[in-house]
Amino acid sequence: MGRPAEVAVKFTVPFVGEISGTWRPDDAERKAAWELYVELITRVSVIELGPAEGVLREALSSHYTLFHTTREILRRYGPDVAPRSRQGEITFGSLAVTVLNAVVRPLLTRWHPALAEHEATRPAGVAPRVHEQEWEHEAELREQLRVSRQALAELARVLAEVAGAADLLVPRTPRPPNQRGGGVGSGEPRSSGSEESA
Repeated sequence: MGRPAEVAVKFTVPFVGEISGTWRPDDAERKAAWELYVELITRVSVIELGPAEGVLREALSSHYTLFHTTREILRRYGPDVAPRSRQGEITFGSLAVTVLNAVVRPLLTRWHPALAEHEATRPAGVAPRVHEQEWEHEAELREQLRVSRQALAELARVLAEVAGAADLLVPRTPRPPNQRGGGVGSGEPRSSGSEESA
């Protein structure tokens, strides 16, 4: 299946509201979308964490590096991903900058120094994760990370569609091998003398 000429965009960004419209990506935008998609799906910033899972510092650091990576992608592709002729329309540049400024920047601005201040009070012999869990703002930051994660995951799904890629955020269980038939693509059953797969 080829890459779509148009993609319907509809997702919610905290403090901005719903972003919706039609994105008509060109080749530069599709390439940029794939690069940012790979960055998003391989980071802690979009992985769902349970209440006691993960480390807050690691999650914030993931957001921090994402900020710089996105800026590098924007620099690399230049105005082609946000052309003046399409100002006011949905483009890679408009989506990337909106998410950076409305999701990533506010999270880092508020919580990076607050967490650093708490980390500075960690007594000797206390593990960093344990110290984080004792922080009075731990649950609040986890909630903010959850909201951010949701927005970034929605962006990732839009980028996947633009790039013509599968949604790799959805866990898929591989289908078990066909025990009765032959190998993949074979319509012939195995002979009775063949070994069964484990």
